[in-house]
Amino acid sequence: MGAITEVSDSSFQAEVIDSITPVLVDFWAPWCGPCRQVAPVLEQIGAEQGEALKIVKVNVDDNQQTAAQYGVMSIPTLLLFKGGAVAKQVTGAMPKAALERELELGAG
Repeated sequence: MGAITEVSDSSFQAEVIDSITPVLVDFWAPWCGPCRQVAPVLEQIGAEQGEALKIVKVNVDDNQQTAAQYGVMSIPTLLLFKGGAVAKQVTGAMPKAALERELELGAG
């Protein structure tokens, strides 16, 4: 797996909330420099996690309803959903090791 997909306000429920697999949601925008910095890190994590973690991106410019629903005030904001609920939140770009620590990935 490992491919990062785009989700929208209309597909968020099916792709994230209803997912049985944990989902890491990247709230981003094309004009955001730190968002572009974190993108390759997320691709690496997605490749390493495989089927254990699904990664999706939500463009906050095009999907303001979902961003507002989760109180996203700055980007990038990463939300880790488990069982349809937010388990972890990370705001801002950071190196891969720090991000994995923050999200407690690979720990179980």
